[in-house]
Amino acid sequence: MTRTTDRVALDDWYAVETSAELGAIPMRNRLLGQDIVSRRLADGAPLIREVLDDGSFGPPLPVAERYGCVWTSLGTPVRPIVDIPEAAETDRRFVPCGWVKMRASGLRIVENFLDMAHFPFVHTDILGAEPYTEVPQYQSEIRRDVDEVWATNCTFFQPRIAATEDKGDFVHLTYRVPSPFIVMLYRVCPTSPNRLDAIALFIQPIEEDLCRAQPVMYLVDSLSTQTALLRFEQVIFLQDRIIVENQRPLLLPLEPRAEIPTRADSSSIAYRRWLKEKGIRYGTTNRAA
Repeated sequence: MTRTTDRVALDDWYAVETSAELGAIPMRNRLLGQDIVSRRLADGAPLIREVLDDGSFGPPLPVAERYGCVWTSLGTPVRPIVDIPEAAETDRRFVPCGWVKMRASGLRIVENFLDMAHFPFVHTDILGAEPYTEVPQYQSEIRRDVDEVWATNCTFFQPRIAATEDKGDFVHLTYRVPSPFIVMLYRVCPTSPNRLDAIALFIQPIEEDLCRAQPVMYLVDSLSTQTALLRFEQVIFLQDRIIVENQRPLLLPLEPRAEIPTRADSSSIAYRRWLKEKGIRYGTTNRAA
């Protein structure tokens, strides 16, 4: 595999390391088919460079630290790193859930995150349960003013509406896709109904059909232990990995009628249309990437 030539993919920001784990010892990684190396300088600033074919290093890449992660780009970012206002609210619990590697396109991971229909069958007795299998109608749109995909007025019955709860109810969910490889979920907080918990999934595309991802959560929750919160999210994510890695093709089709959608796939339809408008090829079945 070689570095992509897809400018849409290259000119974006990606979380590639956990800030707390980056130190003076170089850490080797890979992004969009390109080997990179990361470390901290003596003053604590992060430094990321490409590893060239002869083993030498390229010039410093763009770098920033946000949301407990170190971010970089192989191109020239056209937009800033996604804004998550909840991260600035000091009373929230910040829960980074760790990286999970998956043999699938990162775009498939985003689409799985958006899919409510699989809750009763994949996350049984956690995020869904029979006989509550129908996805009520909701609204999906490409918000042109911010260039993001949103799905609103989503409702679904969940046996456990949060790590703090042991009873079920219909929950209200909102989904946001601010960039092709980042997806977010907002849900009403059971312990503070006037506020929303925020869960983001940062995806690092290693190759077209290989990625790793880390959920990070900003929660209004003063009751749960860190271990309980991690376990709740990691169980869900590892269940998703089994499904995503068994999808065929591993890459995401953008061609019309390549996969037949249902009414429940409204957010996926909007997401694919948005990706196609952007002209992204990396991670799709258009292999000219």
